Amino acid sequence: MLSIFILFLGWIIVFAVVNNPLLLPSPLAVFKAFFELFTNLKTLQSMGATILRLLLALTIAFIIGVALGLLSGFYPKFATFCSPIVTILRTVPVISIVVIMLILFGFETTPYLITFFMIFPIIYQATFGGIKQIDSELVDVYKLEDNRIITGLKYCYIPLIQSQVKTALLQSAGLGIKVLVMAEFLAQTKNSIGNQLYLSKVNLAYDQVFAWTLLLIFLAVILELLINRYAVIKNKITNDISVKKSITD
Repeated sequence: MLSIFILFLGWIIVFAVVNNPLLLPSPLAVFKAFFELFTNLKTLQSMGATILRLLLALTIAFIIGVALGLLSGFYPKFATFCSPIVTILRTVPVISIVVIMLILFGFETTPYLITFFMIFPIIYQATFGGIKQIDSELVDVYKLEDNRIITGLKYCYIPLIQSQVKTALLQSAGLGIKVLVMAEFLAQTKNSIGNQLYLSKVNLAYDQVFAWTLLLIFLAVILELLINRYAVIKNKITNDISVKKSITD
């Protein structure tokens, strides 16, 4: 709360020094524009469409990233095969990928692809790194008890890498929103927050630009809270099942 108060106080001081609403709108004007976003059907549709794009890209990147990360952890040759691809995706500038995707796939598909390509390496690397860091003695115990791959994934590998994957998801949520909105802005995607930001900029409605930015911050925070909450509930359920199984045995 103190850090938020300091940021807010700094905003007020800079606004008083600049003294030009066209360059820096006042906090009151921004908060008014922020609440007006929820009273306009067009802006609500833009919010919903952007959130759906983010969730879809995040889900696909999570499934593919975890699957390929597990395969790379189990098979070193497959990890060698994936290494150049992941390295390229992590190092190529975002704007370069945006331009290439716009040329190849057009304006509608580009935001999904850009978000996927930015999120996938994070989840893949977290899964692959988590598998490589597992204590070999734990794996040996699992193989002695039950050497089936499905059982190993359920009771050995996935529980031991879930903290790394959770951290990757938290990073991906914030990064995904930033990359997706930037791609929507450049591609002029219909019914999107990126397009609304562009229209606000063109119309010199900087209070709306700040309001949309504030909304994006809230969305990132909410996503992180949901991911943390899901992880807590999942851990509690897993612990309860383990306790009941121990009592039964």
